[in-house]
Amino acid sequence: MTLRQLREEVLEGNLALARAGLVAWTGGNLSAITPDRDAIVIKPSGVRYEHMGVDDLVVVALDGTVVEGHRGPSSDTASHLAVYARRPDVGSVVHTHSRYATAFAAAGRPIPCVLTAVADEFGGDVPCGGYASIGGEEIGREIVASIGSSPAILLKQHGVFTLGATIEAALKAAVMVEDIAATVHAALALGPLERLPDAEIAANHDRYLHRYGTAAASTGVRS
Repeated sequence: MTLRQLREEVLEGNLALARAGLVAWTGGNLSAITPDRDAIVIKPSGVRYEHMGVDDLVVVALDGTVVEGHRGPSSDTASHLAVYARRPDVGSVVHTHSRYATAFAAAGRPIPCVLTAVADEFGGDVPCGGYASIGGEEIGREIVASIGSSPAILLKQHGVFTLGATIEAALKAAVMVEDIAATVHAALALGPLERLPDAEIAANHDRYLHRYGTAAASTGVRS
């Protein structure tokens, strides 16, 4: 893959966040790391999604130096870089303030695994990490320390981060965490919820990852 192709894919990924209603105005961002893992492509700071073109995306070296781009990179760039440095399995990072998932973050609460859909996608509760200051590596370090095996994490009083081996995987986690957050939020209004037993969570997650069907085994897409 050429750097230009990756920039095009990162642009499409960022626009997909807007189409899915997961970001507002200029908030949120998506990045991806180059195949040789020596730079990332990330959304520019302060640019509305509908005005963004491929040449607005910013290429940043792992030390934070801007390699290509006429705009400043996202204010979350250091957080993304900290994740990539510590998680060699991660190829893309997404950050949103999607409404329902961020409501749990505002309360400092994980999203409990009270549905098979949560077990399928996340393998348990969606964790909520502690508060971390914006602009440096603190958020990235907190993500890595608290996310466990989940592809998604809430950061207390901040928002949502999702990780994936690919842009599609990170996007999927961002879409699905908002979907289950909305359902659980509505269910909480009806009364106390019962978490699935650990054995059922593990069985559902294993089935989804390994036996859901050809599409699930190869791409993680439910059908």
